Amino acid sequence: MLEGIHPLLTGELLLHLDRMGHSDAVVIADAHFPAWAIGARVVDLPGTTTPEVVAAVRTVLPLDDAPALDLMASADGEVLDVQRELQAAARTDAPRFIDRFEYYEVAKAAYLVVRTGETRKYGNALLRKGVVGHPSAE
Repeated sequence: MLEGIHPLLTGELLLHLDRMGHSDAVVIADAHFPAWAIGARVVDLPGTTTPEVVAAVRTVLPLDDAPALDLMASADGEVLDVQRELQAAARTDAPRFIDRFEYYEVAKAAYLVVRTGETRKYGNALLRKGVVGHPSAE
């Protein structure tokens, strides 16, 4: 156990986040997401929600310039409560909404997929890592 590290950030997850480079992506996925079919590296965090994990990851991961956050667009184009929560957890007001099947294609290039226990539909967030220690980093 380490002091000052969010308790959802396991050693395995921290290792992968540390190994990510500038503009590499991490997908924080809901329980419905085909994580193991898409991701070369997958960390399972059952019993968590995607907004909780996004908030935890943001404690150690600065965001890249736009697009910093991609969300999977709902079938009817409505912005869902879970998507508002993801946006707030990511601390950005400019998400890019991507069609479901295009989202899967973008996610295939992600460095890491973190599968949560989130059961709400469209509860997926793709974050791009910014430059650590950069003056504009949060």
